[in-house]
Amino acid sequence: MANKALVALTVLVCAQAVFGVTVISKSEWGGRAPTSKTTLASKLSYAVIHHTAGNYCTTKAACITQLKNIQAYHMDSLGWADIGYNFLIGGDGNVYEGRGWNVMGAHATNWNSKSIGISFLGNYNNDKLTSGQITAAKGLLSDAVSRGQIVSGYILYGHRQVSATECPGTNVWNEIRSWSNWKA
Repeated sequence: MANKALVALTVLVCAQAVFGVTVISKSEWGGRAPTSKTTLASKLSYAVIHHTAGNYCTTKAACITQLKNIQAYHMDSLGWADIGYNFLIGGDGNVYEGRGWNVMGAHATNWNSKSIGISFLGNYNNDKLTSGQITAAKGLLSDAVSRGQIVSGYILYGHRQVSATECPGTNVWNEIRSWSNWKA
């Protein structure tokens, strides 16, 4: 039994290394439990990219503060079941679990049931993406494909393509339009 656990752990570590993704779990960043969950289907055709339009963070501690503030706003002020995004990416290059895999988000009206939502922490009308954030986002999308959460030919949209908003901010918008799965 111990050997099977070791093999499973090794596979998990190798999978994360292959995609270059370090995911900080919700329990690790001190996130609250959701008030409810709706299962998100597998083999989705879309991923929607956002920015939080809030404060930028460059350290794990600062990003955790932002995550807790966003979750409190989403749950306490907006009345949502949890933080709205499946994953969030900080200026520290870490990916932070929001709702996580297989849980429907609250990130894009009419698109939540058919997409995963990934948000960059900060206001990217002003803030600039780091190479670490870009690598993390692309790795997370590759991980989503490998898990079967999204199909390999998924379509990548910026939030402004599915809703009347300037999200994901000009700098993220300009970046993602060069990614292979982005569609006009």
